[in-house]
Amino acid sequence: MLSSVLRSEVAVQTSIRIMDTFVEMRRFIANNALLFERISNVELKQLEYQKQTDEKLEQIFEYISDHEESSQKVFFDGQIYDAFSLIISLIQKAEKEITLIDGYVNVENFNAQYPALEVKYTRAFHDRFLILDRDIAYHVGASLKDAGKKCFGISLIQDEGIIRDIMQRLELEAEE
Repeated sequence: MLSSVLRSEVAVQTSIRIMDTFVEMRRFIANNALLFERISNVELKQLEYQKQTDEKLEQIFEYISDHEESSQKVFFDGQIYDAFSLIISLIQKAEKEITLIDGYVNVENFNAQYPALEVKYTRAFHDRFLILDRDIAYHVGASLKDAGKKCFGISLIQDEGIIRDIMQRLELEAEE
């Protein structure tokens, strides 16, 4: 605005440059209108896709929360990978302590491979149990060394009293 009021050569040149800039901007917008429209359409499609994805994820999370994890699992002959995958996923839930009661695991081989772990041996149990943090327990139908080689099952023990009784029996055996 100042350049239009002033009468100097610099003011006139500045005013001309300003007008040329506005003309060039208008030409740029007119020449690229199709591009801007396409970008706008892509943004709208992206927003719609994001909305659909959010809705699908919400349905998945609702399904997961409505469908409790199975407390029992049976493996058949040859499902070695599946059995070990489940056992690993169960063990990973432990935060402080893992108690494995399995009288068929070779203690010497285990200690040679995992010397940092404390292993206590007892013959008080026939069945196998996996206890996590002293409060989540699974009855395991086969020795972990044979998991998946033959048919066996894993069941979540839901009775806290049974878990306490198993831990007490294990502690009594360790004292003797």
